Amino acid sequence: MIAVTGATGNVGRALVHRLLAAGAPVRALTRDPQRAALPEAADVVHAGQDDPTALFDGVTKLFLYIQSAGLLPAARAAGVRHVVLLSSAIIQEGADDPGHPIHVMHATVEQQLRDHGPRFTFLRPGAFATNALQWAPQIRSGRTDIRGVFADGLTAPIHEDDIAAVAERALLDDGHEGAVHRLSGPDATTNAEQITAIGHALGRDLRFTEVPPEQAGPELFPHVPPHMVQALLKSFADTVGTPPEITDTVHKITGTPARTFTQWAADHADDFRD
Repeated sequence: MIAVTGATGNVGRALVHRLLAAGAPVRALTRDPQRAALPEAADVVHAGQDDPTALFDGVTKLFLYIQSAGLLPAARAAGVRHVVLLSSAIIQEGADDPGHPIHVMHATVEQQLRDHGPRFTFLRPGAFATNALQWAPQIRSGRTDIRGVFADGLTAPIHEDDIAAVAERALLDDGHEGAVHRLSGPDATTNAEQITAIGHALGRDLRFTEVPPEQAGPELFPHVPPHMVQALLKSFADTVGTPPEITDTVHKITGTPARTFTQWAADHADDFRD
């Protein structure tokens, strides 16, 4: 049995579908099973049970979102043998950043797994293509000038299903224990170019309007905790004029090249429609 935390998230949902298609038994952990809308073949359970150890009864492998790291002691106690952790490319070997909350959050859980087990595989993706959904409310409103910070910020956004594809292989195949897989999309693209690609997928002419970072707030980052906004803006500022890391890990592990942002925009066009 493989447990998937964050089973209704972008990566988690894609992974549940992949594992079930491969014939693997899946326990999907979510905060609201009634609204999960996951396949009937999945064992969908509430992640906030009073006895968290019971969540992992019969489970040998676990896909772990960082936000669910509090379940690690229960997973150990229940005998889970292998954890695939969705970490972050902000973690670089020998390059600690103790002042960055996103770094600290991921590095802490990675170290817990190194120190106490179970056996682990770390997935360290860079920018998620789904970050572009931050612009969805503006695009749905019908406006064509889409406001955001750092028009020239460069990233290599990765499709969430490509992350799920690597996680699937790490969970089902031998040889991934102790591995660190750095993941990216295949190409560098600016924020302005992403808006153009989304416009093409919608058949609309969209353009990026740059907002000074000191003016960025809840309107642009409605789901980001206030204490993390400044760290996030610093990370975005660092992408201007800096080529992103681009890896071929997705292709090496899955046998299929990572999808471009243009492909992601086409896949998610409905998310930007009224």
